[in-house]
Amino acid sequence: MHLILTLLQTQNGGPQGGPAAFMQPLFLVAIIAVFYFFMIRPQQKRAKEEKKFRDALAKGDRVMLQSGIYGTVSSIEDAAIIIKVDENTRLKVNKSFVFPVPPEAAGTV
Repeated sequence: MHLILTLLQTQNGGPQGGPAAFMQPLFLVAIIAVFYFFMIRPQQKRAKEEKKFRDALAKGDRVMLQSGIYGTVSSIEDAAIIIKVDENTRLKVNKSFVFPVPPEAAGTV
């Protein structure tokens, strides 16, 4: 960032007052705003939705594990969930690795 500011000052004839001096802080604020609205805010929103989903899990819900395995919630413990994958196959997984079944895969599983 310092390199960019130095180049701007060199092109404008040195560190003097005027439009370039006013634009530098404005440019920095604009970059921070872009990062917030396009990266940080959507990530926080997605994390909030995932937490809400995990808190609302109930027996019989269809879920997908982070590894891509689909199953049905068999029982819920404190930090873990028992998922029924097949007739005789059950997996005990941490709640943080469970996601809702994506809409495009809902009809195929």
